[in-house]
Amino acid sequence: MTAYMIAKVQLTGNAEELAEYRSKVSATTEPYGGRYIVRGGAVEVLEGDQVSGGIVIIEFPSLEAARAWNDSAEYQRIAPLRIRNTVSERLIVDGV
Repeated sequence: MTAYMIAKVQLTGNAEELAEYRSKVSATTEPYGGRYIVRGGAVEVLEGDQVSGGIVIIEFPSLEAARAWNDSAEYQRIAPLRIRNTVSERLIVDGV
């Protein structure tokens, strides 16, 4: 069953380091069947709090593939670039 990694990411640090992360992260998702559905863009809040930063949604073929990508050495090698420079909320959600 399809799964999604959903993230809300707000820049709080070095924009150049975050740009480096963004330039490298797509290559880490591809071996796990990851495909970007949403990567930034305008956000219109219909209910709830205003969203600061961007929204990212990556589709994976399964929950296991999403977890394997997140735990992979390739992703973990670049994750500190995001962690150091953003406030992030990230979820993996099973699709229907």
